[in-house]
Amino acid sequence: MKVIKNGTILYEGKLIRADVAFDEQKICAVGNDLTGEEIIDAAGAYVLPGLVDVHVHLREPGHAQKETIQTGTQAAAHGGFTTVFAMPNVLPFPSDAQTMQAYKAEMDKKAMVHAHPYATITVKEAGQQVVDMHALKPYTHWFSDDGVGIADDAVMEQAMRQAAQEDVLLAMHTEDMRYRKLGASVHDSETVTSKGWIGIPHECESVPLQRDLQLAKKTGCTYHACHISAKESVAALAAAKADGADVSAEVTAHHLLLEDKDVQGPNWKMNPPLRTHADRMALIEGLENGTLDFIANDHAPHTKADKAKPMAQAAFGIVSLETAFALLYTEFVVRKKRWTLAQLVNWMSTAPAARFGLEKTGAIRVGWKPDLIIVDLGHETIIDADAFASMGKNTPFDGWSVQAAVRQTIVGGRTVWKG
Repeated sequence: MKVIKNGTILYEGKLIRADVAFDEQKICAVGNDLTGEEIIDAAGAYVLPGLVDVHVHLREPGHAQKETIQTGTQAAAHGGFTTVFAMPNVLPFPSDAQTMQAYKAEMDKKAMVHAHPYATITVKEAGQQVVDMHALKPYTHWFSDDGVGIADDAVMEQAMRQAAQEDVLLAMHTEDMRYRKLGASVHDSETVTSKGWIGIPHECESVPLQRDLQLAKKTGCTYHACHISAKESVAALAAAKADGADVSAEVTAHHLLLEDKDVQGPNWKMNPPLRTHADRMALIEGLENGTLDFIANDHAPHTKADKAKPMAQAAFGIVSLETAFALLYTEFVVRKKRWTLAQLVNWMSTAPAARFGLEKTGAIRVGWKPDLIIVDLGHETIIDADAFASMGKNTPFDGWSVQAAVRQTIVGGRTVWKG
C-alpha cells in the first residue's frame, strides 16, 4: 500500500489536511497517521481526483504524424488527466466490431492513462448509414461522428432510436455545413471578418443542435452536445432540459477564456470558432447554472505545417490537455475568484465521469479508483509549448502565466507522470 502524506486533500467537497492510502485497485483509506510501504510526500501541494476529458483526439491510427496514443496520453498525464475519451475520426474508422476490437486493443496496450474509444455513429462518419451499435457495444458505450454533423434528419433519428434501444450515449458535433462558406475560419462578426477572414455564424451550430434536442426528447436517447460555443445554443439546451430531455453539454477551456477579438492567426482557429463577449459570458453562466454540464477540451494536435498556412487553409483546432486545468484555475479561481477549486474539479472530473458512466471515478473516496493528481497551486509557471509532451504545439496560450502545475499523476495506483 502507498500513502500520500502532508498534502491538502479535496475530500467530500472540502479541503482538509489528511493522508490518502491506496493500492492498485482502490483508495483504501483517508485519514491521519496512515502508514504504508511507500510514502509520497505532497508537502505544500494539493491532492485531487484525476481529471476526466471526454473529448480528445489521439490521432492514431491514421494520423500518427500529428499525435500518437502514447504521446497524447502522456500529455494527458502531464496535464492532470487520468481518463480520456478518444474521438473516432481515425483511420480506419471504428465503425464495425472487428475494427473497434483492434483499435481498443491497441489503445489498451499503448495508453498511459485510462483511454476509452468512441465508435462512429455512421459508417466512416459519412452521415448515411447508422452503424450496428449492438455489435459495437461490447467494446464501447459511446458513439460520435466528431468533426462533422449528421445532416439527414432521418439518419439522425434512426441513430437516436438505436442508441436508446442499446442504452448507449451519442456525443454530437452539431454543424450544418449549409451555414459554413468555403474557407470560413472565424466567428461571423465584424471584429474578425474585417481582417479579411470568412465567418461562421452561430446557426451553423445552434440550428442542428435544436433539431437534435427535439429528436432526443422524441426518441428518449441519452444525448451529449460537444463543445458548445454560442449563446443561442445555451438557450436551446436550457429549454430542452426544462422539457425533460436526457441531454448534457460540454464547454471547452478556450471558449471560456477567449473571444473573437483575441484571434491573431491559425493558432486561434478552432471549430466551433471563438465567438463574442456575449457568447463567452453565456457559456460561463451556463456552466455555473447547470445548463452546461462540464468542461471537455477538444484536444486537437496538428503538425506545424498544418497550421503554417493562411487562415482559410489552416487546420482547425488547438492542443489543450496540458494547459486546460492550469488556465481555468488561474483565471476563475485565483484571478476572478468566481469559482472554487471544488467547483472546477467537479466540472473537470466528477461530473463528466458521472455522465459517461464511469464507476467509482471522479472523487477521492474510500473504495473508489486510485486515480489521483498532486498539484502545486499558487506558484507562477509559464506555459511553454515546446515543453509539451504532446506532439502538437498548436496553442494560443504559449507564454501565458499560470498558477498551477501538476507535480505527479497516479493512474490505477501507479505513477505515470512526475514533474
